Amino acid sequence: MSVSKKYLKTKPVCKVTFRIPSNMANNANKATLTGDFNNWDVDALQMKKLKKDGSFSVTIDLEAGKEYKYRYLLDDNNWLNDEAADRYEFDHQVNTDNCIISL
Repeated sequence: MSVSKKYLKTKPVCKVTFRIPSNMANNANKATLTGDFNNWDVDALQMKKLKKDGSFSVTIDLEAGKEYKYRYLLDDNNWLNDEAADRYEFDHQVNTDNCIISL
């Protein structure tokens, strides 16, 4: 997996691209990016499946200078952490690690 960050000079915003490569997507038909930036809404950020190689990608704007928790959801039932996360944080409410991205 990969996360790329591009900071804007004119706004306190970072364009962040989240990508799940095809070998990690496990032939999924659908991938969603969820996190505290969208209230963990599993329908809010559908990732685009790239027909060329079967990977998934989405780019979003996030406020710079903050940290965000996130995870991927494949085919509405398989949660996936990002090996490219800046770090991980255990969440006692859901009893699992969440990925953390620092901007």
